[in-house]
Amino acid sequence: MRPNKYLLSRLILIACGSFSPPTAMHFRMFEIARNHFMERMMYEVIGGIVSPVHDGQQKSGLAAGRHRLAMLRLALRSSSWIRLSDWELRQPQWTPTVDVLKYHKDCINNILTIKAERKQNIVLPEWLPPELLESANEVQLRFLVGADLLETFAKPELWTTEEIQNIVCNYGLVVLTRFGSDVDRYIFESDILSKYRGNIELVINWTTNNLSSTLVRRLLKRGQSVKYLIDDDVIEYIRKHKLYDCK
Repeated sequence: MRPNKYLLSRLILIACGSFSPPTAMHFRMFEIARNHFMERMMYEVIGGIVSPVHDGQQKSGLAAGRHRLAMLRLALRSSSWIRLSDWELRQPQWTPTVDVLKYHKDCINNILTIKAERKQNIVLPEWLPPELLESANEVQLRFLVGADLLETFAKPELWTTEEIQNIVCNYGLVVLTRFGSDVDRYIFESDILSKYRGNIELVINWTTNNLSSTLVRRLLKRGQSVKYLIDDDVIEYIRKHKLYDCK
């Protein structure tokens, strides 16, 4: 017998990144993670948030934020639970990931406080699901990442020790890995990740998939087909706006 959903802790997943362009795998990660939690009756996953990085990151292959927002909106039209947050892009400069997580978590907590006090006329930002207002009970926010991003924690030029500890301790990680990958070993060899191992949930992706935005950009530049790798409307948008040196 499956438990009443109101007896499960509530969870929202958030993924940060370039999304330049957004691929099918970006969103498939959310579906795989939600299946993992719900099949194990661990959480009621009520929402997913996609937060594209600020243009100030100046990463190779990064399209302008307005284009990435437009592509994400096109790609997410078919999802009933994954939503887009443009907060990062509306900031005057690049924001560290830990601050992005804090903003979204604080916003969720503030709304739940208003709900508990029974104040009326709560207006949710577009990136939050209506299910949030079904209860004033706590909602956890967890950082959804791929195993490749987890491994970048070992690069001090990308992450400080304080940032890693803050993320893992106060939010927790949901790491999408692949069968045969050695993420457990990587966690074991990291003092910080080992210390907070209980806040890291490993989710195996049984489908071998090396799809990435880098691969899509390479194919577009070479004039090769990217159909079924990214949304058809996103392909048309890229062609229309001549992004990624598309031929």
